[in-house]
Amino acid sequence: MSERILIVAAHPDDEVLGCGATAARLSAEGNEVYIAILGEGITSRYDDRGEADPALTAALKDRSQRAADRVGARQLFMFDLPDNRFDSVPLLDVVKVVEKLVTTLQPSVIYTHSGGDLNIDHVVLHRAVLTATRPLQGTPVRSIYAFEIPSSSDWTFGQFAPTFRPNVFVDVEATLEAKVEAMEMYDSERRAFPHPRSPEALRATAHRWGSVVGSGAAEAFELIRSIR
Repeated sequence: MSERILIVAAHPDDEVLGCGATAARLSAEGNEVYIAILGEGITSRYDDRGEADPALTAALKDRSQRAADRVGARQLFMFDLPDNRFDSVPLLDVVKVVEKLVTTLQPSVIYTHSGGDLNIDHVVLHRAVLTATRPLQGTPVRSIYAFEIPSSSDWTFGQFAPTFRPNVFVDVEATLEAKVEAMEMYDSERRAFPHPRSPEALRATAHRWGSVVGSGAAEAFELIRSIR
């Protein structure tokens, strides 16, 4: 039986880094995969958000669409929360964005950020997702999984709680290259080895998690809750 999956990410490329290969597998298996990116992903590079070149923002949105297409997403939703400044936005406003997505799409499964990441936007969004999907009677969301983001989850060095502790693993040996190719769409975000977001490092991480659970490659998740 197919499911409706919603990936809620803070920035363009987080959706690929966190669960791109899993999204590709889920889509290939006949599930409906939707991606929502809440932050515009570029203005933190400027002292004043208004200094950002609109053409760069438009180009980043185009790359996000191409990445979504590569992993088989049915639809991409993009919003304009301030990059690396989610903590400057009332939490309720972030919650309402997620609530509207849940009401519109009625997903049974959500993938989103870990609550202990280095990046503040990830932390705010994690809390917003949990708030927006409180297990009230009639909620469509049955399972929530947190993913890791290379160069954010790992660069806390275990100093921020909750530390990412995966307990669910998805075999992505057949779709790992879809993740790598989707990340290649983000030419402004990808980095050369040994950066954690390099193609070599992404493959190495997947192979490492795969070795933990006896497969050639895997993506790791932390189950936040599951109602069956």
